[in-house]
Amino acid sequence: MIIDYLDSTSPNDVEADLCIVGAGAAGIAIARSFIGTGTRVCVVEGGGLAGEERSQSLYEGESIGSTPFDTSSSRMRVFGGSCTLWGGGCITFSRHDLAERDWVPGSGWPLSYDELEPWYAQARGYLGIDAHDFTDGSFLTPPARTPCSFDEGTLVNPVFARSPMFFGKHYREELDAAENIMVLLHANLMSLEATADGASVTHACIGGMDGRRGRITARQYVLAAGGIENARLLLLSDSVSPEGLGNAHDLVGRYFMDHPSGRLGVVATDDPDALTRPYERHLGKAAAPVSPEIALSVQAQREHQMLAGRVHPFPIEGKVPFGVRALREFRAAMRPPVRDEAELLEMRMCESMRNGPMLATALPAATPNLGMLALRMGLGAGDIVRAFAKKLADRPTVRSQHVELIGYFEQAPNRDSRVMLGEDTDALGLRKVSVDWQLSDIDRHTIRTAARLFGEHLARTCNGRFEPEPWVDANDNMPLPVHGTAHHLGTTRMAEHAEEGVVDRDCRVHGLANLHVAGSSVFPTGGWAFPTFTIVALSLRLAAHLQVLLTDCNVAGIT
Repeated sequence: MIIDYLDSTSPNDVEADLCIVGAGAAGIAIARSFIGTGTRVCVVEGGGLAGEERSQSLYEGESIGSTPFDTSSSRMRVFGGSCTLWGGGCITFSRHDLAERDWVPGSGWPLSYDELEPWYAQARGYLGIDAHDFTDGSFLTPPARTPCSFDEGTLVNPVFARSPMFFGKHYREELDAAENIMVLLHANLMSLEATADGASVTHACIGGMDGRRGRITARQYVLAAGGIENARLLLLSDSVSPEGLGNAHDLVGRYFMDHPSGRLGVVATDDPDALTRPYERHLGKAAAPVSPEIALSVQAQREHQMLAGRVHPFPIEGKVPFGVRALREFRAAMRPPVRDEAELLEMRMCESMRNGPMLATALPAATPNLGMLALRMGLGAGDIVRAFAKKLADRPTVRSQHVELIGYFEQAPNRDSRVMLGEDTDALGLRKVSVDWQLSDIDRHTIRTAARLFGEHLARTCNGRFEPEPWVDANDNMPLPVHGTAHHLGTTRMAEHAEEGVVDRDCRVHGLANLHVAGSSVFPTGGWAFPTFTIVALSLRLAAHLQVLLTDCNVAGIT
C-alpha cells in the first residue's frame, strides 16, 4: 500500500522485515521482488507522487570543486526517483569496463561481467526491453539505420536499448495493491541508528516537513537514495560513529564521479546528414527501440592510455523555410499552457540537465495570433508540402548547416573528488550536502585526446572538416568547459576490503551486518554507459541476496 506520511492517520512508527530508503529505479526494483512473499517491506520515500518544490529544496547544497556542480537540479526527490526525467537509455558494461586497467588507478570491480550477466537478463523485464538480446557492452538488435563505418581500432558503434518505463507511474498500482509492501511518501530519513558497537542498524529515524517524527524498525536496511544522497545519509548517521556509518576508513562520499560532458567542436561538411541520420534517436514521433552510439574502442583506450568515452553528432539546422517555421509556431501555440507545479519543476530540471546543444526552436509570441499563424501557413503551403514529402522519404525536413559534436566521458576514481556535509542546514535541520567535484589529469587527457580522435574520424566519414573548440588544443592549465550528466557514481564504492571501499561485493556496508546500499554509488568505475541498466541488475541481485538473509533469519527464529 502507498501511504502519505503527512496524513495524520498514518502510523508514526513501523515495524518491518526490510526497510528500503528511496523509491527510485533501485528501491522499486528491490521492493517488487518481495511482492506476495511473507516479508514485510517498508519503503521510505522523501517525495510525493509528483514533483514538488518544497521536497526538491531538500536536495539543495553547495559546490566547492574546481568544476561547478548543481546538487539540486541533477536529481529529483519524488516517487520514481530521478528516472522520472530519464531518457530510457540502457546498455551493459563491457568486460573491459569492469576489469582492472593498469593505466587507471583504482579501476577493477570485485564482480565480473559473467556474474552480472544473468541479472542483466532479468533486469530487461523490469525495464520493458526483454525483446532485445545483448552481449557485453552492446545490444544485438540491429538499429533502424545502419551506423557509419569506422576503423574499429579507434571508434566502434555499440547499440543501446531504450526503456519505455517510468517506474513511479508504471509500478505504482502494483505496489499500492501489495499487502506486504508499505510505501511511505513524504517520509524523509533523518538518520540510521546503530548498536553501541556500530556493528548493526537498530532503526531508521524518519521525519516529515510538518515536524512529525517516527522510526522504522527492521531486520535489514537498504539505502537506495541516489549517488549523492546515499553518502550524505551515511555521514548524517553519526550518533554512534562520529565520522558516520561505514566510514571507519574515511571513504564514504569519496571517489565521486559523473560523466563529464561538453561541446568538442563542429564538423563542417556538405553532407551533414550522412553523419547525423544514423544516430537519430527518434524515428518520426516515436523513440527508436534501439540506437547506435559512437564510442572509443578498447584498443584506442589502451593505446592512448585514456578512459572510455562516447560522442553524439547533433545536426544544427540551417535556414528554416517560411512555411515550416509557421507550422512549428502554430503547433507550439496550440500546446496547453503548463500550470501544474510538478510540470513546471520537471521543465526547469530538464532544461538544467540538457545534455545536448540548444537547438533553434520557433516559439509563439506571448499571446499568439492563431489567425495570423494560419495565414502564414497558407502562404507557406509549398514549404510544408515539400517538408512532408521529405519526411515520407525518411529525409530531414530542414537541411542541416553543420554538425555539433557533444562528448560524454568516463572519470577515473579520484579520492579527492567527494561528497561531504556542509555547514548549512535544510528544512529538516539536517546538514546540506557539499560537493567537491574534481577532474584528474587522466580525465583531462581523455577529454582532449578523445575530442581530436572523434572529430577527425567523424569528419572523414562525411568528407568534412573538424573545427575544434579552443580548449581542445590549449595548454593543460585551461579549465575544461564541461558539466555533469546527472550520473552520480562512486561515493560508496564496492571493494573486497574495507580499506578500499564502503560496500562489499554483495553491496553490504563493510562492518555492518544488516545495512546494504543500492544504486550507482557502489560503482567502482563508471565506463561511459548509461548507469540505470546496471543499477537495476545490481538491485535485483541484492534483492535475491536479501531474500536468502531474511529466510535464514526466519528459520533461525531471529527477530
